[in-house]
Amino acid sequence: MKKFLRAVLILLPASLAACGGGGGSPSGPNPVPSPSTAPGATVVATLYYDENGNGRADAEETIRVPDVEVTVGGRSARSEKGTGRAVVTGVPAGMQTVTVRAETLPPFYAAEASAPFQVALPDGAQTMVGLTLPIQGNEPNVYMAFGDSITRGDGGTAGGYPRDLQNRLAAQFGGAIVTVHGAEATNSWEAVERIKRHLASNPAYTLILYGTNDWNAPECQDKPNCPTVDNLRAVVQAVKAARSLPFISTIIPANPSMNPASRNKWVSDVNALLRPMAQQEGAFLVDSEKTFLAQRDLTSLFSDHVHPNDAGYTLISQTFFEAIAHGRATPAASAQTWSFFRWPR
Repeated sequence: MKKFLRAVLILLPASLAACGGGGGSPSGPNPVPSPSTAPGATVVATLYYDENGNGRADAEETIRVPDVEVTVGGRSARSEKGTGRAVVTGVPAGMQTVTVRAETLPPFYAAEASAPFQVALPDGAQTMVGLTLPIQGNEPNVYMAFGDSITRGDGGTAGGYPRDLQNRLAAQFGGAIVTVHGAEATNSWEAVERIKRHLASNPAYTLILYGTNDWNAPECQDKPNCPTVDNLRAVVQAVKAARSLPFISTIIPANPSMNPASRNKWVSDVNALLRPMAQQEGAFLVDSEKTFLAQRDLTSLFSDHVHPNDAGYTLISQTFFEAIAHGRATPAASAQTWSFFRWPR
């Protein structure tokens, strides 16, 4: 009997410790499984661009939108590149709807209301999620590159930034056409005169890169408060009036080895005025100047005094792509909050 009591006393502290005893509070209920291990069904939600806004995925609507976060039944996933599919696991059975995290949408996109659908175990469900753009009758998936000889690709050997950008956008969304509307030696005054004629092509997007040649105008040279930004504001306003989606780039620096330092100081000062203008007008900012200045050797990005070489044009393409596809002003920037911009106005 004494041996039995001794064994009980020896075992008792160990059992108390295992149950949270020994002076601590009693343990609570067994932990609830984390969402990653919760049982449930798999729902595949495909995000597509509903070009005509009729609420269904028509056969000719082949654009898929990746990198968008969706939630079904408290579970989330991001849409895949190429397919636009968000594979959501662990979804409870029953009637469910898809919600889209708005801040993960590319700029100007909006999600259509999702109809409830039945999720059954273990089969799950598949559903299409339509996204729209406020372009009215403009040509879907057409991007108009509008600018001077830099937009035309002078100084490069591979078609400048528009051709590379078209390849990037097509790989991201499944299709894109970038048209080139660049005029040699033109400035922002001429941009105001040109824009309405070129908007007659009805592009869904207008990509604006203008202002480099303004430095040569007597009223602008070394004077950042000249009309450059007001001219570009008028261009943005014309783009919006045509229901095209404006993306405006800051002016890229000039080649520092072939220009006075005052030129890039002027570029920087004008861009400091251009950035808030883009915000005020509801255009999405594409900060090409910051992308260039982040490189170690600025001179190596140019073929002459102002025209980029192929490496420089690739940087411009990357910067436009990150803005259009991910809502980032530069390739290294965080995504911007789209509600920050006022559209339509």
